[in-house]
Amino acid sequence: MARILVLGATGYVGRRLVPVLSARGHTVRCLVRDSSKVPASEWRGVEIMRGDVLRAETLPPAMRGIDVVLYLVHSMGSGEASFAELDRQAAQSVGAAAAEAGVRRLVYLGGLGKREGQESIHLQSRHEVAAILRESGIPLTEFRAAVIVGAGSTSFEMVHHLVNRLPVMICPRWLVTRTQPIALPDVLRYLADSVDRKDTAGQTIDIGGPDILSYRSMMLTVARVLKLRRLLIQVPVLTPRLSSYWVNLVTPIHAETARALIEGVRSDTVCENRLAEELFDFAPMTYEEAVFRALKNVRPRDGKTAQTLVTAELEQDHIEPSHLLTDVREVACPVSAERLYATVSSIGGATGWFYGNWLWRIRGKIDEWLGGVGLRPGRVVSDPITPGDTIDFWKVERVVPGRLLLLHAEMIVWGQAWLEFEVESTAGGSRLRQTARYYPKGLGGLLYWWLTFPIHFFVFRGMARNVCKAAES
Repeated sequence: MARILVLGATGYVGRRLVPVLSARGHTVRCLVRDSSKVPASEWRGVEIMRGDVLRAETLPPAMRGIDVVLYLVHSMGSGEASFAELDRQAAQSVGAAAAEAGVRRLVYLGGLGKREGQESIHLQSRHEVAAILRESGIPLTEFRAAVIVGAGSTSFEMVHHLVNRLPVMICPRWLVTRTQPIALPDVLRYLADSVDRKDTAGQTIDIGGPDILSYRSMMLTVARVLKLRRLLIQVPVLTPRLSSYWVNLVTPIHAETARALIEGVRSDTVCENRLAEELFDFAPMTYEEAVFRALKNVRPRDGKTAQTLVTAELEQDHIEPSHLLTDVREVACPVSAERLYATVSSIGGATGWFYGNWLWRIRGKIDEWLGGVGLRPGRVVSDPITPGDTIDFWKVERVVPGRLLLLHAEMIVWGQAWLEFEVESTAGGSRLRQTARYYPKGLGGLLYWWLTFPIHFFVFRGMARNVCKAAES
């Protein structure tokens, strides 16, 4: 087993790779700037050190005793003018510290695309980092990937946002640029497997899924999975700068990040070698399968989908928060957490919803008229409540006894909706945190949320307060 240092551990790929490495029996150390971003429950047994790749003095202690350094750092979020220089400084510091510490190998996740004549500053920087790491003299395994398909991946979420929010899109010429997307689980497997594969040392390995697609095809596949109809109109003039401003206007993605991504899609990003097939004994999944996995929590559900979500645990990715509209209520309660949770668990059926029960009944009738499930028989639950039980027009999706109850809406809501009750002990009793989350499907979903917001405001506020009152009485 190897002693591994992960740099960029709290980033998109690193956060998910660390538990994979740990589960394989490796000794894992992470250098992080902000320890509050560390998912402690998922990283049990992982050594955490405070530091920064841009502060060279923090690197030698982190490198001590390390066999392999996994370099997953990327400063793209720092802004167009500065990220390339920051990446350059970080790579130089890491290469020097690793050589001084006697590290045996570096593993780096870079980007696909031609190295010569590259117009994209983003991809130029990715290639330059690889060259700097090689100059350290330590054998480098360089993986090159294009779009990583997974919930939370910035490049994938940009496509997801655009497809979900815009029924008609005016698109530039680069919409026909070819790329070779790859699923997040496959990226994690390549990186984790390479630690044990000495024959990957000194290699540049292009990784991608089996499909070479245009961005137009990618967007239409996302629309198909979400069961949305979308019209894409191509125009000859729409510069990356204008495109980035448009993306920033209609999505939560920052204009500078969007521009760096868009600059990178003006040229083809496809695999130029077949080393991945020769060195590794698995076949990456198709783009459509990767999209289904990435969107499994938000795509329209059928019985099979719902059961998969109830039984799946570690495989589930969280929904990228930028897609969710939320309503959060916190109420302090002068009773024990056990008693408060018991009150929460009694919700629905004959007990009702603690506020505006007549509104809930009307909502049930409207749902029946629309062809939905309505209020059904009420509570059909186990003792204790378990995932898969039903409470009126909600299905229990997750339970942590004494602490958490998560319900998923089965009524027609033009999207996906969840209602979560979380109970915790406090010095004076307990606290209830009630969170309503909504993923709107298209413009219809956004319209539904804002039209019903005034009603939800009073219902959710009154419900949280009355749950605590009921627990007291």
